Amino acid sequence: MTLTRAIIDLLIAFAVSCAGTAVLIPVLKKKQFGQYIREDGPQAHLSKQGTPTMGGAAFVTAIAVAILASGDFNISKVVVLLTMFAYGIIGFIDDYNKIAKKENEGLTPKQKIVLQVLFGLALAIYMAYAEGTDVFIPFFKVNIHFGILYIPFIIFVEVAMANAVNLTDGLDGLASSTTVIVALLFAILGWESFTNGDTTMTASSVAVVGALLGFLVFNKYPAKIFMGDTGSMALGGVLSAIAIVGHLEFLLPIAGLIYVCEALSVIIQVLYFRKTGGKRFFRMAPLHHHFELGGMKEYHVVVMFCGFTLVCSAIAYFAAC
Repeated sequence: MTLTRAIIDLLIAFAVSCAGTAVLIPVLKKKQFGQYIREDGPQAHLSKQGTPTMGGAAFVTAIAVAILASGDFNISKVVVLLTMFAYGIIGFIDDYNKIAKKENEGLTPKQKIVLQVLFGLALAIYMAYAEGTDVFIPFFKVNIHFGILYIPFIIFVEVAMANAVNLTDGLDGLASSTTVIVALLFAILGWESFTNGDTTMTASSVAVVGALLGFLVFNKYPAKIFMGDTGSMALGGVLSAIAIVGHLEFLLPIAGLIYVCEALSVIIQVLYFRKTGGKRFFRMAPLHHHFELGGMKEYHVVVMFCGFTLVCSAIAYFAAC
């Protein structure tokens, strides 16, 4: 893939996402597909009630268009696309159920996990038989053969990433902007051919970057549209698929450490709450709400998390070099 081709793909993704989101906003408003804000969340967020959601459909479409337009179509790109669509469908069903019930509850946790595990299993089995079970270990810069442990490992990566990105999507532009940085890292790694999935990694990552930048035009603070679970689940799915195809799974928790922190904050909060009989470790979980309730402006939290992700992505880059 040439630099010119990469730039063209990025611009295609940006244009399709930007135009698609602009068209989607009035459609979602007309159909009253608005976000329902949980009553126990930050009070400042109550004003966001009714903001159009499910906007992720626009950038998911843009990512697919850009990947298809990138040329050199191969089975790895099909795998990335199918994984993105599979997890996006889970998010779409969840969003639609919330809207139909007019409350902030969609699929049950058990239903989500079952579907996520099934899709993750399908990806794991394909990769194990088609690509082998080698996994790159950052810092040590060696490949380790995972053998039979590869399949549960891949399932965990997919399920964990989908849910972690979903938890990160709680402030205007937060999941979008941090994911742009992580995807840019994988685009660079693919470009420099650190893995055997270089073409797919570059094309897919560039598509994600361009599509999210187009979506951010409307999703930045104050957001005119939210990505919903449709978008956040799809992002978690496509990011992990890109890493898996390139055998760089262990770079995800390094570059995407903010996703890990967000997920861990929820786990710590729940366990601490149960252990202490009702006390809270954080002001509120996920972690971004902790800082928000501490007095930080919403967009300041986003900038801080982006800065943190930029540092983590730089560390991940040198861990792979």
